[in-house]
Amino acid sequence: MIVAVFDTHRFDRAALEKANSEFGHDLRFFEVRLEPRTAKLAEDCDVVCPFVNDLMDRPTLTILRNHGVRLIALRCAGYNQIDVAAAGELGIVVARVPEYSPYAVAEHAVALLLALNRKLPRAYNRIREFNFSLEGLVGFDLHGKTLGIIGTGKIGAVFAKIMAGFGCRLLAYDVCPRDELPVRYVEFPQLLAESDILSLHVPLVPSTRHLLNESAMTQLKRGTFIVNTSRGALIDTHALVEALKSGQVGGAALDVYEEETGVFFHDLSGEILQDDVLARLISLPNVLITSHQAFLTHEALANIASTTLANISAFERDTLPESVQVKAE
Repeated sequence: MIVAVFDTHRFDRAALEKANSEFGHDLRFFEVRLEPRTAKLAEDCDVVCPFVNDLMDRPTLTILRNHGVRLIALRCAGYNQIDVAAAGELGIVVARVPEYSPYAVAEHAVALLLALNRKLPRAYNRIREFNFSLEGLVGFDLHGKTLGIIGTGKIGAVFAKIMAGFGCRLLAYDVCPRDELPVRYVEFPQLLAESDILSLHVPLVPSTRHLLNESAMTQLKRGTFIVNTSRGALIDTHALVEALKSGQVGGAALDVYEEETGVFFHDLSGEILQDDVLARLISLPNVLITSHQAFLTHEALANIASTTLANISAFERDTLPESVQVKAE
């Protein structure tokens, strides 16, 4: 099938080209982000393969359908960026990669937490300047701390098992509890009130948008650390900035940001950052931000590529599994 691959980078193009040796699709790569202005590039294509920050609203989908696109093959797990109802009305099938490597994301969450707590970026920068002072580098033991996990799906479950090895007291909140995990499930207000550290592992849906808002942050134990490797809009960023300034939140380790589109995945080092909120976050000494890279391991990239291309082949044979299809609720 002819596939228009949008928002491509060297790392995922290489993985897709390698995996495609098994499937033999005609892959056409575009570095630009998918949106109404660029949707025309998919002319004569059967499939569009977007990434996590591509825009698939009704206008974009309408243009794609008019150009003959029949399948949206997302190369990610999340689908908040697509108007699923509009896709259904237009007769476009949507498929995703339900999982690729929960270990990649969970391990990155642990890395962020450790680096933020032990102030590793600051320590590294000092050593590079031959400054061997330890002032301002005091962290805390994770052992014995209460860790609140919001969402215990595959990624949250792996994260829980890793953190159990640190000797943390694990609390969790999820609408679908799992008996096999080393956690104690509690209601959301109790999780907020008792956690020294919060880690988010839920998808972005209407009910979880700004899950951590101003009201939720006032319920936190003062000085709580927040880790987010899921979706940026789970957190009200303006409320987070105020909570960080007041000390209500002791630190934030973020791999995602609610207004990351057009910023993350791009080199803006020669430009002035136009997002004042993000600039403020970056300037705070108790904030650590990475550019949506939690998924970025060789194993995850290979799994994303092979699953995405397998979805396309299954669609071509009319055997696309229900488990990977995204439909309006």
